[in-house]
Amino acid sequence: MQSMKDWLKEPSWKTRLEETFKLPYMQKLEAFLRGEMQVGKTIYPQKHGIFHALHVTPFDEVKVVILGQDPYHGEGQAHGLCFSVPKGVRVPPSLKNIYKEIGEDLGFEAPNHGCLESWAKQGVLLLNSVLTVEQSKAASHQKKGWEKFTDKVISLINDEKEHVVFILWGAYAQKKGAFIDASKHLVIHGLHPSPLSAHRGFFGQHYFSKTNTYLEECGQKPIDWSLPTYGQVLLPLK
Repeated sequence: MQSMKDWLKEPSWKTRLEETFKLPYMQKLEAFLRGEMQVGKTIYPQKHGIFHALHVTPFDEVKVVILGQDPYHGEGQAHGLCFSVPKGVRVPPSLKNIYKEIGEDLGFEAPNHGCLESWAKQGVLLLNSVLTVEQSKAASHQKKGWEKFTDKVISLINDEKEHVVFILWGAYAQKKGAFIDASKHLVIHGLHPSPLSAHRGFFGQHYFSKTNTYLEECGQKPIDWSLPTYGQVLLPLK
């Protein structure tokens, strides 16, 4: 049976995190996950998707980091990218608010899906703090070790790179990213896009245009925040 470190296949991250997988807290986390799987519990995302954010956005390509908290715990929702769901899955409420803010900021129309993979492929690391969850049990894998692991991921970016944009929505993300060096990175704070808080000031903050302005000022290519619409467009019969 593969060890957890073998689930991470992207070379630039694998090299940097190899020693981390040997630490006691990661060994304990792996034992916990294997135990849950062996007793038949359904864990999201599936093994091949747990490190999907790192697979799609290699270390050298990271330009933006958006921090989430936990994977979605409904069937078919989680695929390893925070705030994102696979094509064909209903767009979650927080993502609808993100789309609304992009529309107000940049004038883009919301797509007919919730898959943010095209952002990830441009260098937007969509990183949850906790990378697994039990089906229908929100926050069930918190405080099992994932938080330390993702702190390490953020530390590597903070220490080894310059001019990365960190978008921290909500108190949880802001606390997690408190150690980020704002003298060499751009740290953008905002309220969480959840319907519970978005109306209190999430909207109108221009997170996406601010990100692109900073990237361009630092000589980097901006992110295309528009998302392609998927599916066949049916023309009316004449």
